Amino acid sequence: MTSVASLKYIRISPYKVRRVANELKNKNVVDAESYLSVLTNRGAAILKQLIHSARSNYLNKDKNVDEQDLYIKKILVDGGPTMKRFHPISKGRASKILKRTCHVQIEVGNRGDE
Repeated sequence: MTSVASLKYIRISPYKVRRVANELKNKNVVDAESYLSVLTNRGAAILKQLIHSARSNYLNKDKNVDEQDLYIKKILVDGGPTMKRFHPISKGRASKILKRTCHVQIEVGNRGDE
């Protein structure tokens, strides 16, 4: 059995979240949350909140499972829509500012089920 939690339209670049997310694949949920609490970037705070939600969703479905058996089965960080803004520069020109967003999806499973 698995449980999924997702967060959409996060106003942070997918690259910044992916850097942290790649470290968490196939990790224990408790270890991943303690690892993320040490990191200081915004992507870590977002992922910690999402992992906590996925763990709570799983424990709500199956109350007899030990939290140490839960692990991150799959984590996806996809790009969302990009807001385009313009910044005026010299000689009447303009440069683009791309305000990127991302969608994150985390799937939590039980190691005992495999």
